[in-house]
Amino acid sequence: MHPPAPPKIFDRDLVRWRLERARGKAPVTFLLDRAVEDMTERLGAVLRPFPRVLDLGTPTPQLAAELGQADRVITRLSPLHEAPAPGWTSVTGDAENLPFAPASFDLVVSALALQSVNDLPGTLIQARRALAPDGLLMACLFGGQTLNELRTAFAAAEEERMGGISPRVAPFADVRDLGALMQRAGFALPVTDVDSVMVRYPNMFALMADLRAMGATNPLTERLRRPATRGLLMRAAQIYLERFGDKDGRIRATFEIVWLLGWAPHESQQKPLAPGSAKMRLADALGVKEQKLEE
Repeated sequence: MHPPAPPKIFDRDLVRWRLERARGKAPVTFLLDRAVEDMTERLGAVLRPFPRVLDLGTPTPQLAAELGQADRVITRLSPLHEAPAPGWTSVTGDAENLPFAPASFDLVVSALALQSVNDLPGTLIQARRALAPDGLLMACLFGGQTLNELRTAFAAAEEERMGGISPRVAPFADVRDLGALMQRAGFALPVTDVDSVMVRYPNMFALMADLRAMGATNPLTERLRRPATRGLLMRAAQIYLERFGDKDGRIRATFEIVWLLGWAPHESQQKPLAPGSAKMRLADALGVKEQKLEE
């Protein structure tokens, strides 16, 4: 019997359409710029070559361009059709269904793309399978505290005016859950850490304009199909300013970027010691006297 399919939380067709709309106008990329810069710095600290690289769904080709080197072959899985470009090969596809043979890559990277896949455990498992033994996954995605202010403001406004709330801001995974998912996907030596970015805006509507220009507006399958009323929007903006505004009248918006790092298992990697195999007591290592707990 096949396991049940994961719930369709995100409308993947809508995600692609909104990315295409943003790219066709004047995209806002400051968060992606930060993620790409951080990614290249982190990879620079790993003293080993990665000749075969997969860019998994990053919204623009920027990361693939940054990682391109003479001794690297870059393959980019893009949600949008892209014209051929020097330095990498582009494959149109979805991060939920990787069309690659096992052990095809030495490095898989992804920047600010995986937060909107419906089956993140499945995507991570596929990424691990696409890696050669001792290959590296390095990815970042929006975490659970992202846009918590906007979520709070809308919830309070809807509760006040409509007697209930609707899903207007997408949920994001908690960093602790993401660490557990890395282990569940079979990665060795998994590491997670968080980069919390606070951005200030003149008002809530300027924030929403930036989200639209990022292609990052509400992609939830269960979203309301009718637009918010002017009264609801104005009340949400007022609550936002009251609760998350600064003295100069500007508001704060949190973007939590969670970093994931893990290796495809290989016999050369460090392994935890078996329980009971330590040759020194912890008390001796710390230079303290061991005390027994009273029963």
